[in-house]
Amino acid sequence: MTASAAATRAAQTLSRPFTLGGRTIPNRIAMAPMTREFSPGGVPGADVADYYARRAAGGVGLIITEGTYVGHPAAGTSDAVPRFYGADALDGWSRVVEAVHAAGGTIMPQLWHVGMARKAGAPPFPDAPPSGPSGLALDGTPSGHAMTQRDLDEVIAAFAEAAATAERLGFDGVELHGAHGYLIDQFLWSGTNRRTDAYGGSRTARTRFAAEIVAACRAAVSPDFPVLFRMSQWKMGNYEARLAETPDELQEIVAPLTDAGVTAFHASTRRYWLPEFEDSDLNLAGWVKKLSGRPTLTVGSVGLDNEFLATFAHEQAGVSGIDRLLDRLERDEFDLVAIGRALLGDPEWAAKILEGRTDALVPFDASMLRTLN
Repeated sequence: MTASAAATRAAQTLSRPFTLGGRTIPNRIAMAPMTREFSPGGVPGADVADYYARRAAGGVGLIITEGTYVGHPAAGTSDAVPRFYGADALDGWSRVVEAVHAAGGTIMPQLWHVGMARKAGAPPFPDAPPSGPSGLALDGTPSGHAMTQRDLDEVIAAFAEAAATAERLGFDGVELHGAHGYLIDQFLWSGTNRRTDAYGGSRTARTRFAAEIVAACRAAVSPDFPVLFRMSQWKMGNYEARLAETPDELQEIVAPLTDAGVTAFHASTRRYWLPEFEDSDLNLAGWVKKLSGRPTLTVGSVGLDNEFLATFAHEQAGVSGIDRLLDRLERDEFDLVAIGRALLGDPEWAAKILEGRTDALVPFDASMLRTLN
């Protein structure tokens, strides 16, 4: 295939609009949520608004923000990560929304509670203990507070309030962070959920907390307001962890979330091209779409020649082709594609791909994490 034909194929495949709930995404390219810690005191400033607007102006159809803490004392573990409560932080987010919309993009905040990933004594509420389903860290050690029913109700309410706030501020939807070993995922995973009440035990029971959060958010916003759910098999520091070993086991998780009102699923993998289960080429996003009937977003080293673990070793990631991605998108394995590090290194990645200017793509280097480019 000639360079011209490849560019035409990429443009035709990725430039198609897509509808999520009552919102139309201009194309199939999303920005993946990536924690940046450039919001002093939890308040996103003008530099954060400019950062996201640059990606929208550079052709990204949907911005999913970095994780932003919901209004619960144990939700966070840094005072440089933005929060989604308090007049000062919400004023900052209003300016982010305005900037992204002015640049032609759509935007959703990722709503986040870190659960047992919280460090004891950390801001923004030093006295709040790490909290999770069973008070267990990802390595299984007891190191925090096992949540009571009152705790669960308070967290569910905090997510619902944040979702309603997002709609009020003019966001185009919300994403619930149910992946990577943070609070919601800690309930989903047997390694951290040892409860014997209605929120633990079977795979479906372990999904109850997540489903109640989805349902509460769904009830707090308009019927056509998108509620996305991000999920993963892997956890931070435990990359071999799995929620489901088979499609049937995955269905036990996906079905309650679908019934609760998820608009679309964002299936987080480290390498989008890897099959999730034996005897099928479908990746995790493909399987979730097949089982749920809902749209899905895929993610994982798109446009780069190594995965994100290399970032921690300060290795540069070179530019990689996306032919395999287009193959899967063309056969509707998934619906949207989330881009991570490639967009950190090159705010115009989307426009360059859509316009066939692949020779101008900028490789990603770990040093880029030190600035809000």
